Amino acid sequence: MNLSSRRASSTLTLSFTVLLLASTGITRRRRRVSHSLTSKSITSTYTRFKVSFFLVICFFIFWMLKGSYGSTFTFANRCGYTVWPGILSNAGSPTLSTTGFELPKGTSRSLQAPTGWSGRFWARTGCKFDSSGSGTCKTGDCGSNAVECAGLGAAPPVTLAEFTLGTGGDDFYDVSLVDGYNIPMIVEVAGGSGQCASTGCTTDLNIQCPAELRFGDGDACKSACLAFRSPEYCCSGAYATPSSCRPSVYSEMFKAACPRSYSYAYDDATSTFTCAGGDYTVTFCPSSPR
Repeated sequence: MNLSSRRASSTLTLSFTVLLLASTGITRRRRRVSHSLTSKSITSTYTRFKVSFFLVICFFIFWMLKGSYGSTFTFANRCGYTVWPGILSNAGSPTLSTTGFELPKGTSRSLQAPTGWSGRFWARTGCKFDSSGSGTCKTGDCGSNAVECAGLGAAPPVTLAEFTLGTGGDDFYDVSLVDGYNIPMIVEVAGGSGQCASTGCTTDLNIQCPAELRFGDGDACKSACLAFRSPEYCCSGAYATPSSCRPSVYSEMFKAACPRSYSYAYDDATSTFTCAGGDYTVTFCPSSPR
């Protein structure tokens, strides 16, 4: 091979080498760019995953806390006088932060109850407590001789609000006149899901109470069971089943005035209400002017 041929061959070889190197460089740059874009995509996806995971964890924690938190009960007094709410937890349920307190007219107070709690609320009226906190009430007295009822129930006749909070399911609640009546009361629900209807008795039954059921100076109205102590009115003895214990003329009077309230022991169908995860307001004398 002559010199010019060698030079031409060398030039061709050099040119091929340059093109090869250039091609390799471009390929590497493309790989670096592709790698950079892939890294950014992975980083972006990972960031979105972290945010989503964080939100899921927050929701789960909120749900768990809500479940253990239970429900808020707010007591509102729209009567023209002071009432003293009483609170009794059922057997096996924890005692709430108070078992009784003074609630002046036009005021409200809230309490927390845990999931699974069950018990009852009522209003005591005509109470007189001395400076040491000792005293009694005309209606709804719990026999503790104090503002706190300390695990004691209400002496009838008294209007009762009864609750069983669910543990992941429905709460059950009602307003009962089975133990008689002392003042109007309603239960209303905020939040929650399901039926969540309001219930209670807004009528002043003391005004239309028959003489044979009247308590004291007309401060309350007895149930027929309390007034007459007979099995057919108390759904006891031979009358201890839904088929044998039927509404009486007295329970029908209560039912006509307060159709959503319990009027006798087996008045479940139209008197028990459900809601999941709600908060509740118990209002005394709801029809009174604000």
